[in-house]
Amino acid sequence: MVRGKIEIKRIENLTSRQVTFSKRRKGLFKKAHELSVLCDAQVAAIVFSQKGRLYDFASSDIQKMMERCEINRNEYFGAENLQKQEYLQELKNEMVIMVDKIELLQLHCRKLMGQNLDSCSVEELNELGTKIEKSLTIVRSRKAKLNEDKIEKLKAEIAKEKEVFNEGSRLRQMFEAQPLWMQSTSLGSEKSAPPCGCGNINISDVETDLSIGLPESRVQ
Repeated sequence: MVRGKIEIKRIENLTSRQVTFSKRRKGLFKKAHELSVLCDAQVAAIVFSQKGRLYDFASSDIQKMMERCEINRNEYFGAENLQKQEYLQELKNEMVIMVDKIELLQLHCRKLMGQNLDSCSVEELNELGTKIEKSLTIVRSRKAKLNEDKIEKLKAEIAKEKEVFNEGSRLRQMFEAQPLWMQSTSLGSEKSAPPCGCGNINISDVETDLSIGLPESRVQ
């Protein structure tokens, strides 16, 4: 009959825990012995019970196996520590190089600003002067370009404002060229004209003849 899987967790019952420890410890040592015989390997197992009692198994002298394990562990961790030390040393060397480069750049910047020039030779001063002149040329060129762009923008704005002004002047001249009665009619129609279509009356349709008497007896 196949046994079901046992959940791997701490056994709460003390008696069951002790029985399981005894059985599985014997099984572990048995498997270690089989591994050493089948594979001709040196196998050692050390187990401490919950109460601190020592149980061990070794296919050969356990003391020699522990010494060999210590040597191999020191060699492994020693090589790892050596790699870490070499990496740290490389980082330190790179840091020293970067610090030197930063100091040289700071010194060069101070010289460009006109500081610490006492130690400079004539050739170095000439070189600094040439670099400064080139920098000034670039700065002036950039400044002139920005000024030109600003002037062009102002010209465009002025042209737009001038166009608006000219349009206003043209409309004002057209209005002033009309007769006074047309101006007053236009103003009156704009102010008091009703929203319906009856306000659009042609001036030629208005009767302007002067007559006396009742409408029926008007003399033609």
